[in-house]
This record gives sequence, structure tokens and C-alpha cells, in this order.
Amino acid sequence: MSDFVYAPPDAAPVILHEDHELVFVDKPAGLLSVPGKGAHLADCMLARLRAVFPEILLVHRLDLDTSGVMVFARTPHAQRHLGLQFEKRQTRKIYIARVHGCPEAEEGVVDLPLTVDWPNRPRQMVCHKTGRAAQTEWKVIRTEETGARMRLKPLTGRSHQLRVHMLALGHPILGDPFYATDAARAHPRLMLHAQSLRLRHPDGGRGLTVSAPVPF
Repeated sequence: MSDFVYAPPDAAPVILHEDHELVFVDKPAGLLSVPGKGAHLADCMLARLRAVFPEILLVHRLDLDTSGVMVFARTPHAQRHLGLQFEKRQTRKIYIARVHGCPEAEEGVVDLPLTVDWPNRPRQMVCHKTGRAAQTEWKVIRTEETGARMRLKPLTGRSHQLRVHMLALGHPILGDPFYATDAARAHPRLMLHAQSLRLRHPDGGRGLTVSAPVPF
């Protein structure tokens, strides 16, 4: 995307939950999770949080274009604990998406391996030879005028997984600058939001679910 201009929203971080080990935030669409290459890409959620919590540590990321729940650690112990949960797929993430067109079925699973599309990176693509296993559960919440609102549950955590899997299903996510075309692309933002994240708290292991309201 040669015409890309980084212009993140300037609102202060929305804190959804904080305690002695964790900070959950609602990342807006258009803001990087971590710094990019170059001073013009230094502004990000991690940097903004460090202005408030100097000890903050990265656990995972959301795409630039995706909004919703992110968790950060406040101690090395919490970072290790959460890192293992993500690695072992013990967290539960729910996304809401608006897609172009409406699937014939009400729910299903996309099970297609993904790999980077090197000539067009950061785009990803389905590849049965070199791709890494990727699975996404999906369910239609309701139909809309030109498509559907869907609940997506990634069972793996591949880059652009939900975006490529919805494209492979024949229903790209509205406003996707990489994978949508024509009318499906003509939206003010990517219609993908990380609605909730469930994990085990690093202090004691109790279950904790944090949600962020869907902005579209």
C-alpha cells in the first residue's frame, strides 16, 4: 500500500481493566500495537501505555486496522504466564466482523493453512504445501443489507488469519485494505473488532474475561 499514511487517532488509551499484574485496553482501529520502522511509526499502543505504566510489557498484538481488547503485562511473571497461555492456545478470543455477502450456512469452521505472500507482504495466503495450520470457527449473528454480521473465534493465532479465512469463505471483511475489493472495500475502516478475551490470571489462575463494546 504505497499510498498509506499513518494517522492514528489521538484519544487517550481506554483502560478496560487494570490490577497489579495486568492492563486490558481497547485499542482503536488505525493505531499500531507496537512501533513500526522509522520515527513516523513510533506512536503505538505500547508507547502510549508506557506513559502511564512505565513497567508495561507486550504480550500479543492486534493488526493496525483491527480494534478491540488487548492485554499487557505489568510484571515479567505475568508476561511469561500469559505468553504461555497464548502459545498453548489456552486463551479464548471472540471477534465481531461485518462481511460482504451472507454465507449459506449459519455456522462452520474454516480449516486452511496460511503462509506469507512474499511478493505482496504483509499479505498472507492459503498454502497447503508450506502453510501453517489455521482454524477459525464462525457463526452468523444476523444478516444485513449487503452482508452479514459474524462472530469469529480463532482457534489458532496466525497473522491476518480471520481476514484471509473470511476471504477464502467468499465473504471478505468489509473495509479490508488488503483483501476486499470494490464495494466491499469502500468503508471508513476494517470492520473487525476483538470483542472479548478470556484468560487465566497470572496471580492464582482464576478465569478472567474482559470485553470491549463493538464500535460499528
